[in-house]
Amino acid sequence: MDRRTILKTAVMLAFAATPSLAEQSEDGVKRLGIQVSDGDPATFTKVLNVVANFARGMSAKGEMFEIEIVAFNAGINLLRTDKSPVNDRVKSLSESIPDLTFSACGNTIAGITRKEGSAPPISKYARVVPGGVGRLMVLDDTGYYVVRP
Repeated sequence: MDRRTILKTAVMLAFAATPSLAEQSEDGVKRLGIQVSDGDPATFTKVLNVVANFARGMSAKGEMFEIEIVAFNAGINLLRTDKSPVNDRVKSLSESIPDLTFSACGNTIAGITRKEGSAPPISKYARVVPGGVGRLMVLDDTGYYVVRP
C-alpha cells in the first residue's frame, strides 16, 4: 500500500469509530463539542445557532446535556471582546444555558500575544485551555460528539 492509501484508510477508520465513542456516555447526558477554528463571522453565527437549537431541543425533550465550544486559530475571534461580532450572543447564551462552556486555546492566545505585543481580551464567559486540539481530543475521549459546523 502507498502512503496515500494508508492515510485514507486511517481517516476513514477514525470517522467510523467516532459515533461509537460518542455513544459511550452511560449517564444519559448528551454531550456536544463544537470546533471553531476559522474566523468567518458567518461560522460564529452558525455555531451559536447550533448551540441554541441543540439546547432548545434537548430541553424540550427533558434531556440532560452539556455543550462545549472550543475556539482556536482564527476561531479565537469568536471570544475576543475587541473583534467578535457576536459578543452579545456569547453573553446571552452563556447566561441562559448553564451547561454551556466556551474554551479558548492558550496556544493561540500565546501566539497572538507575541504577535500583537499584549494578550487579546477574551470574553469573561470563556476559560482558557492549554490547547484547542488537545481539548477536542479530551472531549472526544469522554463521550462528546465533536462537530465543526
